[in-house]
Amino acid sequence: MLTGTLLVALALTVFSMPNQISDGGVPGIALLLYFQFGLSPGIVTFISFIILQLISIKFLPRNVLIITTINVPLLSLFIFLTENIITEPLGDPLVAAIFAGLIGGVGLAFIIQAGSSTGGTSQIARLLAQKFEWNIILTTFLLDTVIVFAGIFVIGPLYTLYTVISLSVGKIASDYVIGGLDAKKAVTIVSQKYREIGKQITKNMSSSATYFNGYGTFTDREQLILYVVVPNYRLIFLKRIIREVDPDAFIVVHNVKDVSGGTFFASPEPAVEGLMTDDIMNEAENDNQEADNETKN
Repeated sequence: MLTGTLLVALALTVFSMPNQISDGGVPGIALLLYFQFGLSPGIVTFISFIILQLISIKFLPRNVLIITTINVPLLSLFIFLTENIITEPLGDPLVAAIFAGLIGGVGLAFIIQAGSSTGGTSQIARLLAQKFEWNIILTTFLLDTVIVFAGIFVIGPLYTLYTVISLSVGKIASDYVIGGLDAKKAVTIVSQKYREIGKQITKNMSSSATYFNGYGTFTDREQLILYVVVPNYRLIFLKRIIREVDPDAFIVVHNVKDVSGGTFFASPEPAVEGLMTDDIMNEAENDNQEADNETKN
């Protein structure tokens, strides 16, 4: 939470403030007041937080208030301490917008992963939802949209569009951090030699595959289908195993980000990087033959 809050503050003070780039929520209001009247964003953010907390005490549950009680004053403090570090513009507002979004998005993701919040428009949306039963997500989006496009009257249309770019980059960055930077590959394998391929995956990749039932409309027969999740860098080795066993295997690869549990994270490096051993090949062939005999029977 501490690291994320500092990153959000630096994104505002190092990139947004000197380059006339706004933001959404309460920080966006604070930046617009800074651009128009020269008010300190750190002080404005803190005063806004106090007002929101006083109003929210009557309407919102205590746990909602607690998650912002530490983080938002800390954000205000970091903004106040760093708002005069850089006073000269970067020279390229587009670069400033990209890095403001990138650093701020990563910081926001850290805050969310720590179970905290930056309050602001989401807290206002909760108040309105409590009072008028409005949709929280839609209300938050509309409030942020109004704040962002209010910048047209303060920083102009061009820099408002830079703000939109910054927010878009921030959304992508926070999604990657929350979902995982290293996307995994989920592989579906359809092959007559499914048992042999499954054994090779278990033996040579020290990994686990899952069988599930499938029915082919072209072959008009039932058979087991393999499903396995591997890190990106092991996908080539997995395909090599499949092609060695069955060059005609049907393979579908999907990108997945969030993988947890099971034996996935316990998988060591592949034990064998070459062709499969004869014992494994013979054992798998016997299993396939038995499966075919069962199907015929």
